[in-house]
Amino acid sequence: MTSLPGLVTRLFKGPGTSTSQGSNASTSVVIHDHYGNDVPSHPGQGWTRFVCVSDTHSKTFAVPAGDVLIHAGDLSSWGSVKQLKVTVDWLLSLPHPVKIVIAGNHDLCLDEGSVNSGRLLYSSVRKEDVVKARSMLQSRAARAAGLYYLEHESMELKTGDKVWKIYGSPAAPRFMPGSFQYETDVEAQAIYGRIPRDTEILLTHTPAYGVLDVARRGVHAGCKTLSATLGELKQCKLHVFGHIHEAHGGLIHPDGGRVSVNAAMADGYGQAVIVDLKIT
Repeated sequence: MTSLPGLVTRLFKGPGTSTSQGSNASTSVVIHDHYGNDVPSHPGQGWTRFVCVSDTHSKTFAVPAGDVLIHAGDLSSWGSVKQLKVTVDWLLSLPHPVKIVIAGNHDLCLDEGSVNSGRLLYSSVRKEDVVKARSMLQSRAARAAGLYYLEHESMELKTGDKVWKIYGSPAAPRFMPGSFQYETDVEAQAIYGRIPRDTEILLTHTPAYGVLDVARRGVHAGCKTLSATLGELKQCKLHVFGHIHEAHGGLIHPDGGRVSVNAAMADGYGQAVIVDLKIT
């Protein structure tokens, strides 16, 4: 379990923030329109600030400070170890005490199963590249910098008196050659069926169907199986994803209060999305 120190500033809600409606209005704040580090102050003790990014594709960005940095995949541009290292070096340089990271469909050098089986046709990624890439994210230096790589697995994070239950999956529906992809409903059900039902913070590379998933041609590109799974995750407070760059943004669902964030940064579509969650 990872712990953070107590939080000690005040609550501020200003331009560029969005709060939920109804019973959850005092427990979630989404900030998705800001200028670099010019953001509202940390809400203070009893809150956790999550800074969400995705689809950085070997580019580096200025991101606001926070308690936890979340990266929802596509760390690299085309999956080489050299490209991945650019992102890892950037992540290690950031001041966030905890950084939680998953892979995406571009991160070929992290997909051990596909590389070993030969499913990544036309790819120059080799088995030894996978070893290097995974070692980079799981090294002693990475852990010392607070970086945690999740691949269909859980972790717990303690902030104040609260223990957040977190799960990360790099999977996405197949639409072009890439890593961590599935093609059938049966595969999707097996992948998302592994998510513990008490998960509170969920990282997936793909959006759920119908939520911040409209692609450039106007079609919904999210996963229906993931959408059904989210309906069973009654304790989920935050779902962070990317993949569909043009659907960047954040929203708070008025029915159950869950926050959904498409944190894609590539192609100039967006910037880091900040989510403040009250520790309840």
